[in-house]
Amino acid sequence: MERIRRLAMISLHTSPLDQPGTGDAGGMNVYVVEVARRLAARGIEVDIFTRATRSALDPVAELTDGVLVHNVHAGPFEGLTKNELPGQLCVFAREVLRTEAAQPLGHYDVVHSHYWLSGQVGALARDRWGVPLVHSMHTMAKVKNDALATGDAPEPEGRVIGEEQVVDAADVLVANTDLEAKQLINLYDAEPGRVEVVHPGVDAAVFRPVDQATARAERGIPADALVLLFAGRIQPLKAPDVLLHAVAALLRRRPELRRRLVVPVVGGPSGSGLERPTALANLADDLGIADVVRFVPPVPQRELAGWYSAATLVAVPSYNESFGLVAVEAQASGAPVVAAAVGGLTTVVRHGHSGLLVDTHDPDDWARALEPVVLDPGYRDRLAAGALAQAELFSWDATAEQTLDVYARAGSLMKEATAAR
Repeated sequence: MERIRRLAMISLHTSPLDQPGTGDAGGMNVYVVEVARRLAARGIEVDIFTRATRSALDPVAELTDGVLVHNVHAGPFEGLTKNELPGQLCVFAREVLRTEAAQPLGHYDVVHSHYWLSGQVGALARDRWGVPLVHSMHTMAKVKNDALATGDAPEPEGRVIGEEQVVDAADVLVANTDLEAKQLINLYDAEPGRVEVVHPGVDAAVFRPVDQATARAERGIPADALVLLFAGRIQPLKAPDVLLHAVAALLRRRPELRRRLVVPVVGGPSGSGLERPTALANLADDLGIADVVRFVPPVPQRELAGWYSAATLVAVPSYNESFGLVAVEAQASGAPVVAAAVGGLTTVVRHGHSGLLVDTHDPDDWARALEPVVLDPGYRDRLAAGALAQAELFSWDATAEQTLDVYARAGSLMKEATAAR
């Protein structure tokens, strides 16, 4: 495939301009922004198409040099859930095609869609423009439905069908980990030769160790505190309630820890969590631990890095993660991670070296995992050193380089398929 000049990136349901940690904005937003920036730094013009969610947004906004965000009007600006967005696919796709039609023939060299809704639009654009389609699932309905949090609603059958269609349509599917690649093949019948594994990365210039005492002082946390941090969207899938239950169990085992314990929850309600926005605060009250829990609204990445540095450990108790950016960001900041042994977290966290993996979501099991990290400073320091070493395995520059290789392979596969016809 000839050198990539221009890329159309589609991120329909969540905008790269949104603050991660609230609404539907999360790790995928970070992924889209970081990869786009690094591709632009390599001389590629990147156009990101997303659905406008605010009337004040300009039709086209510059994210950084070489990266433009097209805010497409498709449906009301606010109030639409992900499950309602399929009704806006036609309008969104029409505007994407109209933008390309205003350019000279052959304006884009490749389409890269993120999440199944975007993949539906990407498949249409690929056929219209005659360019390869690369698709990143990020999350998959069949995987989520196999590991639902208690009380969480399963993903609808319409999404399952839509994902199967995107898997069939894409020239190449990008998986975050080997496990995700196997899930695409085993659950969605993806052709193994069309699945490529590319790990997401971490920005080491942002997420790096800083003096813990300083980080704590800036956040009003005592220097001798034991800080058990959760960062992410507050929804059943991310399971912050598991951490709160584990903290309550830990305090029953070690009541003397209460005077030093601080449990920051950094993030905002999302997904089904929007239906009960005060549920986690109510749970802290019910468990008798409201005095140690702090709720912090979503913060920019540099501020989040400071929270990681202030932490004794970072808990990632999710029921599923295709990768787990929080875990790798925390490790890059020098914080040990205690995570659920699910999905991409088993790739990101090296058990016993950079943190601990917990096989269940049982609060007592989590309390037993947290206890040695909290009580043994020497053990904690060894894990912190291992966390830094583990984080060095992941970088956005490597992600961008491998993604370029995927684009080239997608072009080759498309040409082969065309010739075979």
